[in-house]
Amino acid sequence: MSTAARPRVGLFVTCLVDLVRPQIGFAAVKLLEQAGCDVEVPAAQTCCGQPAWNAGADRDAKDIARNVIMAFEGFDHVVAPSGSCGGMIKRHYPEIFEKDAEWLPRARALAAKTHELLSFLARVRGMTGVTAAFAKRVCYHDSCSSLREMGVKAEPRALLSTVTGLSINELTDPQVCCGFGGLFSVKYPDISERMADDKIADACATGADALLGGDLGCLLHLKGRMARQGKRIDVRHVAEVLAGMGGGKALGEP
Repeated sequence: MSTAARPRVGLFVTCLVDLVRPQIGFAAVKLLEQAGCDVEVPAAQTCCGQPAWNAGADRDAKDIARNVIMAFEGFDHVVAPSGSCGGMIKRHYPEIFEKDAEWLPRARALAAKTHELLSFLARVRGMTGVTAAFAKRVCYHDSCSSLREMGVKAEPRALLSTVTGLSINELTDPQVCCGFGGLFSVKYPDISERMADDKIADACATGADALLGGDLGCLLHLKGRMARQGKRIDVRHVAEVLAGMGGGKALGEP
């Protein structure tokens, strides 16, 4: 563990970022380095185990969690560009090992130093602004995990308010789920689609040009429904905009 002014941060990239939108990971690295951190991406990292845990596959979730703990416990901090995966490590790893005297202390130790990206930048590193530009009206989707498990709400808005040319039009019901919820969208597709449609209608009513958020699962869910409805709102992860990487193609653009 480092005691230097530049902390060693292990970036938990997440499966979706790695497989679908790796530029979010590069944006996260850029922001963390701007915040004075030395960033490493452990090659041994895998899924956080949330799908297995939510499906009741406790033994598989425990095996995955052990691998994540071993890969990241040597860092000063663990940061994820996702409240969902961050919440899995921070809130649910201690539950997974609740009756395991050997692994529970290690799970709790990792949980204590695990953060969602924007909350880490603002609360831990004291970042108050960025130098990016993004000349669009945006609305912001708070994922359930970021909002309820990680307590993230003010941080993305505070940082976005410093982006040149950007204005924020708030959703009417920002606290309402988009209907993704991982396995929820698989088990209950009709309810999931209805919830997504309500969220999209809320976003369209704001007059925003772009919908931003901090969890790629939610954003993919919403962009997929938008594409089916012919809606033309850009959808991006907030890290891309804050890192000055919002000029590329938005989600779903060919």
